[in-house]
Amino acid sequence: MSGMRPTGRLHLGHYFGALTNWVAFQKDYESFFSIVDWHALTTKYQDVSEIKSNIFEIALDWLCVGIDPDQATIYVQSGVPEIAELHLLLSMITRQNWVEREPTLKDMVKMLAADQEEAKDRVTYGLIGYPVLMSADILAFKGELVPVGKDQESHLEFARNLARKFNGLYEVDYFPEPKPRFTSTPLLKGMDGQKMGKSYNNDVKIADTPDDTTSKISKAITDRTRVARTDPGHTDLCEVPWPLYRVFADTDLQSVVKAECESAQIGCVDCKKRLAGVVNEFFAPFREKREALARDPEKVHRILEHGNKKARAVAGSTLRDVREIMGLTNWA
Repeated sequence: MSGMRPTGRLHLGHYFGALTNWVAFQKDYESFFSIVDWHALTTKYQDVSEIKSNIFEIALDWLCVGIDPDQATIYVQSGVPEIAELHLLLSMITRQNWVEREPTLKDMVKMLAADQEEAKDRVTYGLIGYPVLMSADILAFKGELVPVGKDQESHLEFARNLARKFNGLYEVDYFPEPKPRFTSTPLLKGMDGQKMGKSYNNDVKIADTPDDTTSKISKAITDRTRVARTDPGHTDLCEVPWPLYRVFADTDLQSVVKAECESAQIGCVDCKKRLAGVVNEFFAPFREKREALARDPEKVHRILEHGNKKARAVAGSTLRDVREIMGLTNWA
């Protein structure tokens, strides 16, 4: 099980950091992929104008790169209300100090508020409960594997602790303890050399046009020590284009780029133009499929509705069990 917040169109970092792994995993595992719009509200509750459109945009990105609704369950978090009730029930057994020390929550609070006084106004009950909701997302489907990078392993510790607490408290062997499914995630920098992200305005999106892609890559930071066109370059000092060549280009082209750069046969401007062509060629079939899906929004909505129904059936079964274990009457 995994998910993404609907905060806008996805970029190259999302593709290589998560989506390529999801496409591979859906063939081997029963997979649940969620557009987690409740999580978006934990920090974006003041401006909800783009949430609906962003859900659609993320669905387009997922579908165009190969997430298959016939192999995986693709759903919208708020379309599965059973997750919200499970979140409520799990919150009853969650210790306050667990959420207070959760590192993901601390990072989100830092992003929202510059000081403690501002935090009092911006940090909500919903944000504080974010780790429990995240756990409910996973445990609703009795998720056993969550694809993450090595640096994100700690994010799952909360869900594991909660599953362990539930099982021990009620003397059942019900929830599996979700484990990380480590993925190989290349570190892709934005065009300015910082971490790639929408908020930095330094990303290349899956849905960008060829012209937009070329324009963005033309601004990429290269070898800062190379002053003149006639100076030999250093691929090991090239901050953005060379790492992208390492991801997008085959070994033959990489050898050509390295040789031409380091012998000053080609300048950075032409090298970035060539890189843009490689990136555009790679994403061309995805973008073509995306444009076709965008012209048929009803098809996308049907896919999400179908996924919501599948997800509700599984989460509903879990919720009925949890109600029974916790001594509640199953009215539904």
